[in-house]
Amino acid sequence: MDKLPEHLVWEILGRIRKTVDRNSASLACKQFYEFDSEQRHSLRVGCGLDPANVALVSLCNRFPNLTKVEITYAGWMSRLGKQLDDQGLYVLSTNCPCLVDLTLSYCTFITDVGLRYLDTCSNLSALRLNFTTRITGCGILSLVVGCKNLRLLHLIRCLNVNSVEWLEYLGKLETLEDLLIKNCRAIGEGDLIKLGLSWRKLKRLQFEVDANYRYMKVYDRLAVDRWQKQRVPCENMVELSLINCIISPGRGLACVLGKCRNLEKIHLDMCVGVRDSDIINLAKKSSNLRSISLRVPSDFSLPLLMNNPLRLTDESLKALAHNCTMLESVRISFSDGEFPSFSSFTLNGILSLIQKCPVREFALDHVYSFNDVGMEALCSAKYLEILELVRCQEISDEGLQLVTQFPRLSILRLKKCLGVTDDGLKPLVGSYKLDLLAVEDCPQISERSVQGAARSVSFRQDLSWMY
Repeated sequence: MDKLPEHLVWEILGRIRKTVDRNSASLACKQFYEFDSEQRHSLRVGCGLDPANVALVSLCNRFPNLTKVEITYAGWMSRLGKQLDDQGLYVLSTNCPCLVDLTLSYCTFITDVGLRYLDTCSNLSALRLNFTTRITGCGILSLVVGCKNLRLLHLIRCLNVNSVEWLEYLGKLETLEDLLIKNCRAIGEGDLIKLGLSWRKLKRLQFEVDANYRYMKVYDRLAVDRWQKQRVPCENMVELSLINCIISPGRGLACVLGKCRNLEKIHLDMCVGVRDSDIINLAKKSSNLRSISLRVPSDFSLPLLMNNPLRLTDESLKALAHNCTMLESVRISFSDGEFPSFSSFTLNGILSLIQKCPVREFALDHVYSFNDVGMEALCSAKYLEILELVRCQEISDEGLQLVTQFPRLSILRLKKCLGVTDDGLKPLVGSYKLDLLAVEDCPQISERSVQGAARSVSFRQDLSWMY
């Protein structure tokens, strides 16, 4: 190495990706140490940073070109030393002029004062806050006012963010492309309208309401009524995930579903109020859709918000099959309950997706309408590579044995299926048709029966879910 030109040594060290390997290489000699200091662009620190502020100063001085910093205190206890506080963010803002991406997780000592220090980081374009409990909406507002290039903002369990002026300000900037709001109790569906014209730039939206908090409020109708009929300009949306949300007919998030012309991936999980008309409008507009995941509330868990029944039928699936000819991934599940949902899709509706779309990945959870006849129909699914069956209790050994006839299937996952036994796997043993077979919590399948049924097998048995 001593005889190599410096630019080659620089290139070689630059190809080392793992942090532990870079740390080891930097200790080899002074030259490697200096090159590592200049090349290091990302840093992840947390509980081992003690004293936190002093240590951060040293790290910033050693790595002057940092662009990405993650500070996480998951699992922190007081005996591990004091956490990074507001002064630490001041150190970061003054010593990391190239900072572009910042993540703060479980940083419970940081307040709005610390966030205000970051408003001088003019290059900051991505901010993730996870369980930063002392930060409020005022702190976020001061940051977005200073960081006008913010393109990604993730807020997870920020329980004291109870004002949304920052959303309105981001709407005026029209720079935001990726927004995630998860379990921030004071932020509801109605607040999203404050994004205004920023909807036109947004490519990814993930919005999750705290289910326990929402149920305590009995699905507060005020959150629904705050959205008035309007046009939401979200033609550039690529990925949309809504969890525990209220979908009000013809307003708010229902308008979003019908306007996402370039949508490729959608996840609707326990969203109350989704109707056939919403999914049909989505299918007609989103011809580029490649992935859809639906987790539907059972009839027993639905509150009576409106006069008409809240449910999805085969009409939704048929619209997807007819319009979304690029659909590759389909996941359908129903919420836990003692009885299956009366509004569940029929077998014909489910199979329409398989027959008309190039579905590569297919997952069903708690779908009682899918049975051995459905398994037989999958024998003609020429694109299917991954099949996951969870709590599909109508499938028996007869249906499972048909897996050997699936043209391209390489991965099979079975979980909590009561109707299948060791006999259902016998045709697979020794065939090595599957690359992976994973069996979890199926009471009538033994570990011995999965051996040799695929190139790689995984088995786990925990039957506590049955009792």
